[in-house]
Amino acid sequence: MISAPSPVLYTDHYELTMVQAALADGTADRACVFEVFARRLPNGRRYGVVAGIGRLLDHLAGFRFHEEQLEYLSRAEVVDERTLAWLADYRFTGDIDGYTEGELYFPGSPILTVTGSFAECVLLETLALSVLNFDCAIAGAAARMVTAARGRPIIEMGSRRAHEEGAVAAARAAYLAGFSVTSNLQAGLRYGIPTAGTSAHAYTLLHDSEPEAFASQVASLGTDTTLLVDTYDITEGIRRAIATAGPNLRAIRIDSGDLHVLGQQSRELLDSLGAVDTKIVVSGDLDEYAIASLAATPVDIYGAGTAVVTGSGAPTAGLVYKLVEVDGRPVVKRSENKATVGGRKTAVRRHKPTGTAVEEVVVSQGAPEPQPHDRLLQRPLVRAGERVEGLPDLTEARDHLRECLISIPWEGLKLSQGDPAIPVLMR
Repeated sequence: MISAPSPVLYTDHYELTMVQAALADGTADRACVFEVFARRLPNGRRYGVVAGIGRLLDHLAGFRFHEEQLEYLSRAEVVDERTLAWLADYRFTGDIDGYTEGELYFPGSPILTVTGSFAECVLLETLALSVLNFDCAIAGAAARMVTAARGRPIIEMGSRRAHEEGAVAAARAAYLAGFSVTSNLQAGLRYGIPTAGTSAHAYTLLHDSEPEAFASQVASLGTDTTLLVDTYDITEGIRRAIATAGPNLRAIRIDSGDLHVLGQQSRELLDSLGAVDTKIVVSGDLDEYAIASLAATPVDIYGAGTAVVTGSGAPTAGLVYKLVEVDGRPVVKRSENKATVGGRKTAVRRHKPTGTAVEEVVVSQGAPEPQPHDRLLQRPLVRAGERVEGLPDLTEARDHLRECLISIPWEGLKLSQGDPAIPVLMR
């Protein structure tokens, strides 16, 4: 794992001024519980996907105020000297519980529970929401694309449509959701995600002719490559690709045009040329709806970019980080349309004997009455400031999400508008 700079200033100004005021009035050390949850799912979504927990815990390990940050805060007069001294010694010493990566969530699900003093917990608010809102949004969109693909592989290729670090996080979230590979090499280095890529239109245009470009690529990469055939005329491009590489060419890629028509025509042409095993990769602004519409088209692999890194129209998951308990006493925000349920929550998902999920039960200041086939959703993530060992890795999170999606009623996998896949009962 590659270490990142200290993330302490990836935060809002008022987090630090709240700490200053709380230190001054003696409330900074009060025992508090904060929770991360969604009041609602993005429009049209039937479920959310938990992603980013691993990234957040990576950040927490380096959440320290160093000389550079402290000097800036002093120079900018963000906080006073007493607060600067407190920040210099800051270590998160509390506990964090939550849903693991790859878990599904619904409105009201207590995705993350942060316990500790007010001052040490409130400093994590902006960072936690920055990471989880982005990663959960990407994973939720990507999971819908994976479902729409019906087992066909999807390549994540959205790096050039995102912030450079956002692109890496998006690649991770998409892989968690079931994408096969990413084009982003930094994601490959940092997270061990398989990477793939061959050439763009620029490479074809670089050469004096399309056959010359294809011959050069095959000479360098062999026939186990993908030739981009729509720089000029697709039909001629396919013929030239097979003439150059032979019928054992791994794949062709189509990046434009009517993919329904071109997919069918390309398959017929490849078969007529003896390239019956040559795969067809399609790309070009694909989202879950476009992928679903290609289900009957004889294509083999999808490449998705912009829609992935923008959450396919929902670039944030809409999660909030709210104080729900102080010194063991529930606290409740009653603002119109933004009310909260006080008290620390415990959540279980209930299932039929067949394994189908039927509801999520969330209880404040207690635990649900246990029933057969219940599954406890929260687990320890951090204890006394230290990351708990044995948490699921990225591969295990992928597997867990696959099992979760199998468990929800089939209506919950639809791309159409509708209620959440299962109800959440607040008690």
